[in-house]
Amino acid sequence: MISMHKINKSFGDKTVLREVSFHVAEREIFGLLGPSGAGKTTIINILTNQVIPEGGKHEVGATPMETGLMLEEDGLYKRLSLTENLNLFAGIYGVERAKVMQALKSVGLENDAKLQVSKLSKGMRQRLALARAILHSPKVLFLDEPTASLDPTTAKGIHQLIGGLRDKGTTIFLTTHNMEEAVDLCDKVALLNHGVIVEYGSPKEICDRHDSYKTVPDLGSVFRKMTGVKVQ
Repeated sequence: MISMHKINKSFGDKTVLREVSFHVAEREIFGLLGPSGAGKTTIINILTNQVIPEGGKHEVGATPMETGLMLEEDGLYKRLSLTENLNLFAGIYGVERAKVMQALKSVGLENDAKLQVSKLSKGMRQRLALARAILHSPKVLFLDEPTASLDPTTAKGIHQLIGGLRDKGTTIFLTTHNMEEAVDLCDKVALLNHGVIVEYGSPKEICDRHDSYKTVPDLGSVFRKMTGVKVQ
Protein backbone atom coordinates (compact mmCIF):
# COMPACT_ATOMS: atom_id res chain seq x y z
CA MET A 1 0.00 0.00 0.00
CA ILE A 2 2.91 2.37 0.79
CA SER A 3 6.50 1.84 -0.30
CA MET A 4 9.88 3.52 -0.68
CA HIS A 5 12.88 2.09 -2.48
CA LYS A 6 16.35 3.63 -2.17
CA ILE A 7 15.11 7.17 -1.60
CA ASN A 8 17.67 9.94 -1.09
CA LYS A 9 17.08 13.57 -0.23
CA SER A 10 19.32 16.55 0.51
CA PHE A 11 18.62 20.17 1.31
CA GLY A 12 21.63 22.16 0.14
CA ASP A 13 24.74 20.53 1.54
CA LYS A 14 22.81 18.57 4.16
CA THR A 15 21.87 14.98 3.36
CA VAL A 16 18.56 14.23 5.08
CA LEU A 17 17.73 10.74 3.75
CA ARG A 18 20.09 7.99 2.58
CA GLU A 19 18.89 4.94 0.62
CA VAL A 20 15.59 4.70 2.53
CA SER A 21 13.54 1.58 1.73
CA PHE A 22 10.47 0.03 3.38
CA HIS A 23 7.04 -1.41 2.60
CA VAL A 24 3.71 -0.94 4.37
CA ALA A 25 1.03 -3.58 3.80
CA GLU A 26 -2.66 -2.84 3.44
CA ARG A 27 -4.54 -2.46 6.77
CA GLU A 28 -1.27 -2.16 8.67
CA ILE A 29 -0.12 0.44 11.20
CA PHE A 30 3.46 1.35 10.35
CA GLY A 31 5.53 3.44 12.73
CA LEU A 32 8.55 5.49 11.75
CA LEU A 33 10.58 6.13 14.89
CA GLY A 34 13.42 8.48 15.55
CA PRO A 35 14.49 11.61 17.40
CA SER A 36 13.74 15.13 16.17
CA GLY A 37 15.65 15.89 13.00
CA ALA A 38 16.04 12.26 11.95
CA GLY A 39 14.12 12.80 8.68
CA LYS A 40 10.68 11.48 9.63
CA THR A 41 8.65 14.47 8.38
CA THR A 42 10.67 14.58 5.14
CA ILE A 43 9.63 10.99 4.40
CA ILE A 44 5.94 11.88 4.86
CA ASN A 45 6.39 14.96 2.67
CA ILE A 46 7.88 12.80 -0.09
CA LEU A 47 5.13 10.19 0.15
CA THR A 48 2.47 12.92 -0.07
CA ASN A 49 4.25 14.58 -3.02
CA GLN A 50 5.13 17.77 -1.18
CA VAL A 51 8.87 17.17 -1.59
CA ILE A 52 10.66 15.64 -4.61
CA PRO A 53 13.33 13.04 -3.75
CA GLU A 54 16.65 12.51 -5.51
CA GLY A 55 16.48 9.08 -7.11
CA GLY A 56 14.66 5.99 -5.94
CA LYS A 57 10.97 5.15 -6.16
CA HIS A 58 7.99 5.66 -3.88
CA GLU A 59 4.34 4.72 -4.12
CA VAL A 60 1.09 5.20 -2.20
CA GLY A 61 -1.83 3.00 -3.20
CA ALA A 62 -4.46 5.70 -2.76
CA THR A 63 -5.47 8.87 -4.57
CA PRO A 64 -5.14 12.27 -2.84
CA MET A 65 -8.91 12.19 -2.20
CA GLU A 66 -8.51 8.80 -0.50
CA THR A 67 -5.68 10.04 1.73
CA GLY A 68 -5.89 11.68 5.14
CA LEU A 69 -3.13 13.95 6.47
CA MET A 70 -2.31 15.18 9.95
CA LEU A 71 0.96 17.05 9.66
CA GLU A 72 3.08 19.29 11.88
CA GLU A 73 1.58 22.41 10.29
CA ASP A 74 -2.12 21.91 10.93
CA GLY A 75 -3.42 24.50 8.43
CA LEU A 76 -6.51 25.26 10.50
CA TYR A 77 -8.46 28.50 10.03
CA LYS A 78 -8.03 30.34 13.33
CA ARG A 79 -11.00 32.71 12.96
CA LEU A 80 -13.47 29.92 12.25
CA SER A 81 -15.05 27.56 14.73
CA LEU A 82 -14.27 23.86 14.91
CA THR A 83 -17.47 23.02 13.07
CA GLU A 84 -16.87 25.65 10.39
CA ASN A 85 -13.36 24.31 9.78
CA LEU A 86 -14.62 20.77 9.27
CA ASN A 87 -17.60 21.90 7.19
CA LEU A 88 -15.18 23.41 4.67
CA PHE A 89 -13.38 20.09 4.26
CA ALA A 90 -16.64 18.15 4.23
CA GLY A 91 -17.56 20.18 1.15
CA ILE A 92 -14.22 19.47 -0.52
CA TYR A 93 -14.46 15.74 0.08
CA GLY A 94 -18.17 15.48 -0.66
CA VAL A 95 -18.88 14.25 2.86
CA GLU A 96 -22.26 14.74 4.51
CA ARG A 97 -22.04 17.49 7.12
CA ALA A 98 -23.70 15.16 9.61
CA LYS A 99 -20.33 13.41 9.83
CA VAL A 100 -18.66 16.56 11.13
CA MET A 101 -20.04 16.14 14.64
CA GLN A 102 -19.21 12.43 14.49
CA ALA A 103 -15.57 13.28 13.72
CA LEU A 104 -15.43 15.82 16.55
CA LYS A 105 -16.92 13.30 18.95
CA SER A 106 -14.33 10.70 17.97
CA VAL A 107 -11.54 13.00 19.24
CA GLY A 108 -13.43 14.30 22.26
CA LEU A 109 -14.23 17.79 20.95
CA GLU A 110 -17.99 17.61 20.46
CA ASN A 111 -18.62 19.99 23.38
CA ASP A 112 -16.30 22.60 21.87
CA ALA A 113 -17.79 22.56 18.37
CA LYS A 114 -18.69 26.28 18.38
CA LEU A 115 -15.38 27.52 19.79
CA GLN A 116 -13.11 29.61 17.61
CA VAL A 117 -9.91 27.74 16.72
CA SER A 118 -7.77 30.64 17.98
CA LYS A 119 -9.02 29.85 21.50
CA LEU A 120 -7.90 26.22 21.46
CA SER A 121 -4.90 24.79 23.28
CA LYS A 122 -2.18 23.11 21.25
CA GLY A 123 -3.49 19.68 22.19
CA MET A 124 -7.05 20.58 21.15
CA ARG A 125 -5.80 21.91 17.80
CA GLN A 126 -3.99 18.63 17.33
CA ARG A 127 -7.16 16.65 17.95
CA LEU A 128 -9.09 18.88 15.55
CA ALA A 129 -6.46 18.26 12.87
CA LEU A 130 -6.92 14.53 13.41
CA ALA A 131 -10.71 14.87 13.13
CA ARG A 132 -10.23 16.64 9.82
CA ALA A 133 -7.84 13.91 8.60
CA ILE A 134 -10.34 11.12 9.26
CA LEU A 135 -13.49 13.02 8.24
CA HIS A 136 -13.74 11.32 4.82
CA SER A 137 -12.82 7.79 6.02
CA PRO A 138 -9.51 7.73 4.12
CA LYS A 139 -7.98 4.61 2.63
CA VAL A 140 -4.50 5.74 3.75
CA LEU A 141 -3.82 7.96 6.76
CA PHE A 142 -0.56 9.82 7.47
CA LEU A 143 -0.08 10.99 11.06
CA ASP A 144 2.94 13.07 12.07
CA GLU A 145 3.40 12.54 15.84
CA PRO A 146 -0.37 12.30 16.49
CA THR A 147 -0.19 12.27 20.30
CA ALA A 148 2.59 14.81 20.91
CA SER A 149 1.47 17.40 23.51
CA LEU A 150 -1.50 15.27 24.59
CA ASP A 151 -2.05 14.12 28.16
CA PRO A 152 -1.87 10.34 28.77
CA THR A 153 -5.63 9.85 29.01
CA THR A 154 -6.32 11.70 25.75
CA ALA A 155 -3.41 9.93 24.04
CA LYS A 156 -4.86 6.56 25.05
CA GLY A 157 -8.18 7.54 23.47
CA ILE A 158 -6.40 8.53 20.25
CA HIS A 159 -4.58 5.18 20.26
CA GLN A 160 -7.93 3.40 20.47
CA LEU A 161 -9.26 5.53 17.61
CA ILE A 162 -6.24 4.73 15.44
CA GLY A 163 -6.54 1.02 16.16
CA GLY A 164 -10.23 1.12 15.30
CA LEU A 165 -9.49 2.80 11.96
CA ARG A 166 -7.00 0.04 11.12
CA ASP A 167 -9.57 -2.60 12.01
CA LYS A 168 -12.02 -0.96 9.58
CA GLY A 169 -9.49 -1.14 6.74
CA THR A 170 -7.40 2.04 6.88
CA THR A 171 -3.65 1.75 6.31
CA ILE A 172 -1.88 4.05 8.76
CA PHE A 173 1.60 5.55 8.58
CA LEU A 174 2.65 7.42 11.69
CA THR A 175 5.80 9.06 12.96
CA THR A 176 6.69 9.15 16.63
CA HIS A 177 9.62 9.43 19.01
CA ASN A 178 7.64 7.55 21.67
CA MET A 179 8.78 3.91 21.85
CA GLU A 180 5.87 2.85 24.06
CA GLU A 181 3.40 4.25 21.56
CA ALA A 182 5.07 2.32 18.74
CA VAL A 183 4.96 -0.98 20.64
CA ASP A 184 1.29 -0.49 21.59
CA LEU A 185 0.08 0.55 18.12
CA CYS A 186 2.32 -0.63 15.32
CA ASP A 187 2.40 -3.85 13.32
CA LYS A 188 5.77 -2.87 11.80
CA VAL A 189 8.28 -0.15 12.67
CA ALA A 190 11.39 1.36 11.16
CA LEU A 191 14.06 2.99 13.32
CA LEU A 192 15.46 6.08 11.61
CA ASN A 193 18.70 7.78 12.64
CA HIS A 194 20.40 10.60 10.70
CA GLY A 195 18.34 9.75 7.61
CA VAL A 196 19.20 6.04 7.61
CA ILE A 197 16.88 3.17 8.54
CA VAL A 198 18.91 1.18 11.06
CA GLU A 199 16.24 -1.43 11.85
CA TYR A 200 12.95 -2.61 10.33
CA GLY A 201 10.34 -5.18 11.35
CA SER A 202 7.75 -5.80 14.05
CA PRO A 203 8.67 -4.47 17.51
CA LYS A 204 9.05 -8.07 18.73
CA GLU A 205 11.23 -9.09 15.78
CA ILE A 206 13.56 -6.14 16.34
CA CYS A 207 13.89 -6.83 20.05
CA ASP A 208 14.46 -10.56 19.44
CA ARG A 209 17.30 -9.82 17.00
CA HIS A 210 19.10 -7.87 19.71
CA ASP A 211 18.34 -10.23 22.58
CA SER A 212 21.74 -11.91 22.81
CA TYR A 213 21.45 -12.19 26.59
CA LYS A 214 18.03 -13.92 26.52
CA THR A 215 16.44 -11.04 28.42
CA VAL A 216 13.38 -9.00 27.45
CA PRO A 217 14.76 -5.85 25.81
CA ASP A 218 12.50 -2.93 24.96
CA LEU A 219 12.51 -0.98 21.72
CA GLY A 220 14.02 2.06 23.42
CA SER A 221 17.05 0.11 24.69
CA VAL A 222 17.60 -1.37 21.22
CA PHE A 223 17.51 2.10 19.66
CA ARG A 224 19.93 3.53 22.23
CA LYS A 225 22.33 0.64 21.73
CA MET A 226 22.37 1.10 17.96
CA THR A 227 22.51 4.88 17.78
CA GLY A 228 23.43 6.32 21.15
CA VAL A 229 20.32 8.50 20.88
CA LYS A 230 17.84 8.67 23.75
CA VAL A 231 14.17 8.78 22.84
CA GLN A 232 11.01 8.51 24.91
